[in-house]
Amino acid sequence: MSTLEPSRPAKAPKGGLIRSSMVFSGLTLVSRFMGLARDLLITARLGASATPAADAFNTAQSFPNLFRRIFAEGAFTAAFVPTYSQVLANEGQEAADRLATDALATLAAITLALTVALQLAMPWLMLAINPGFGFNSEKYKLAVVLTQISMPYLPCMAIVALLSGVLNAGGRFALSAAAPTVLNAAILIAVIPPRDAMGSAYAATWAILAAGVVQAGLLWWGVWRIGAKIRPTIPRLTPQIRALIAVAIPGAIAASVTQINIFISGIIASQVNGARTWLSVADRFYQLPLGLVGVAIGVALLPSLSRAISLGDKAEAQKTTDQAIVFAMALTLPAAAVLLAMPHYLIDGLFQRGQFTAYDAAETAKALFHYGWGVPAFVLARVLSPVFFARHDTRAPMRFALISVAVNIGLGLVLFYVIGFEGIAAATAFASWLNVAQMVHALRKRGDWSPSQAAWSKLARIAFASTVLGGVMFAAQLFRADIEAPFAGVRMIGLGPKEITVLLLSMAGAALYPVLLLGSGGVTLAEVREALRRKPGVAAAPPADLL
Repeated sequence: MSTLEPSRPAKAPKGGLIRSSMVFSGLTLVSRFMGLARDLLITARLGASATPAADAFNTAQSFPNLFRRIFAEGAFTAAFVPTYSQVLANEGQEAADRLATDALATLAAITLALTVALQLAMPWLMLAINPGFGFNSEKYKLAVVLTQISMPYLPCMAIVALLSGVLNAGGRFALSAAAPTVLNAAILIAVIPPRDAMGSAYAATWAILAAGVVQAGLLWWGVWRIGAKIRPTIPRLTPQIRALIAVAIPGAIAASVTQINIFISGIIASQVNGARTWLSVADRFYQLPLGLVGVAIGVALLPSLSRAISLGDKAEAQKTTDQAIVFAMALTLPAAAVLLAMPHYLIDGLFQRGQFTAYDAAETAKALFHYGWGVPAFVLARVLSPVFFARHDTRAPMRFALISVAVNIGLGLVLFYVIGFEGIAAATAFASWLNVAQMVHALRKRGDWSPSQAAWSKLARIAFASTVLGGVMFAAQLFRADIEAPFAGVRMIGLGPKEITVLLLSMAGAALYPVLLLGSGGVTLAEVREALRRKPGVAAAPPADLL
């Protein structure tokens, strides 16, 4: 490291863990709802099993989605943020800028080379990714072209990931959380004009590439606004960069195990016409709690936990991790309960229209049910990974991730041939729980963390409140016809009886759960007020500084 005299010290993040998570979650919520609107329109235009365009587009979209979640949602930043924060605090902004500049040049060069290689190899690679499409079929050819168009999104996301890490290290989460809205907005705008399925697929894929360029530019503007001077340069494999790569590779594998499992599930699903699209639609529902809770808390947890560990404050590290787990489950378990209780009501009510048939809705609901019981594991994996990363350990979670992936492949193939398509989703959920179990066991064995008695009590109360909510929603699915009857023939802003009742039930559940949570003692009003309060001595940032 440089021996320059320290310049200005690193700024502490504004607010506590939960407050930072809520900033990230609030903007992620906007992105997720835009994504839902995008998917509603895309599925209506492309369908699922009726046209080859749907599976081809979802294949092309799966590549940027996989890399976005690996790079932009915490995996790369998990390796970069601790190193960057340490250099910023000990050596000043100039040294930190040099590190970020070298890291950006190296990451951009690697991802550009990978993009070109994948584009050239795509005709052969597609046979491995989607063996069920059939060589030289219409769906195969379309998937190859669309994926070649979408692949340059990868270097754009690499740039976004690094620049997000710079912002997050300074406690600024809003801009990096807002960036995904650009992708959803671009695709949504692209598919609004009426076209046939093929034209809509091409328009949406080009929109992915355009959104990546805009996102990278937006984040670059953000880091310059906070005073970080990061410039394009020729890659240099300095000792710091080599050390960063050594940590980042296993960290990326560990933090993206859920996405890798989902990607592998898509490969198996290619054997069934429309199955890739069914998985993609179900993916939208579990990604909501994963993005709002798991990713948000994971991003906010890493800097807080790293500071506590560097100061040797084991009590603060325990408290911070307990708080993260309890908060994550308070927001995740009710979502899981609803997905388990009424999967078909949700899919049929929201997605069945246009080219997306009743058969497509029924098959998608099967996958969504299994993702429902896997959702807590998906989120816990994203929250627990930073507990290892903050201790500069990326190899153990990588090992657990690889075991999980192997189990997912083997079990997915077995269940696919035994119980059918839904077995793919069931295997993914089981593999994710296995991954979480390994992480918890390792942390407990090392003495780094295990849930305190108070945390266990909170989790039990949260589980009770979520179970009651799930029971109410299950009853709603049983009496669906009676609930929809009063709205027969009613249309409001383009919504029919199915959509209206799903919306009303969602609002009712959102109103009921806080009552159940507070009533059970899972969360108290005092804890809510504390979570929303800024830490003493930290001044509120002016609105123009919300980065």
